[in-house]
Amino acid sequence: MQKGTLYTVSAPSGAGKTSLVKALVDSDSQVTVSVSHTTRAQRPGEENGINYHFVDREAFLAMLDRNAFLEHAQVFDNFYGTSRDWVAETLDSGRDVILEIDWQGAAQVRRLMPDTVGIFILPPSQEALRERLTGRGQDEASVIERRMEQAIDEMSHYVEADYVVINDDFQVALSELKSIVVAQRQRLDRQQQRHGKLLQALLQHD
Repeated sequence: MQKGTLYTVSAPSGAGKTSLVKALVDSDSQVTVSVSHTTRAQRPGEENGINYHFVDREAFLAMLDRNAFLEHAQVFDNFYGTSRDWVAETLDSGRDVILEIDWQGAAQVRRLMPDTVGIFILPPSQEALRERLTGRGQDEASVIERRMEQAIDEMSHYVEADYVVINDDFQVALSELKSIVVAQRQRLDRQQQRHGKLLQALLQHD
């Protein structure tokens, strides 16, 4: 069976990454999103195994000791990590896997799995990003400014990705994201693996 492709999708907060990835997964049964392990508390409405795999700190550190994570990070007092075994098993089953991950995590993954395809989602402008962050109505102006500075720093790492999608019009951006996945499936090496017998038959002389 042909292995799936591992994708990392990175973006600054407010660029629309999560919505685009969800729409892609909903439209393509062969694509799935990795569910991270985390030590943070489960929030109302979240489901274990759907939103995250919720584990205690001791269990997470034990997994870390046995090198069970493809990548991991500490955000404030909480740990997050991507299961190495789950990703490998899912790819071996022929399904594509998406890791919604920051640029640092994407770099970790690429070092371990060089065939990973990196995608970066960007907003159409700083003004649009600021409007999206302000539109949430949850933060004070000082918080918005701090998040904007962080976003600008994050966006500077778009050059480390293989593909860049500008999320100005959502449907256009979604179409572009889908086209990346479709194009990867048509790569020569993958088509040779998938259609080896056909390709041989096409070149046979009577």
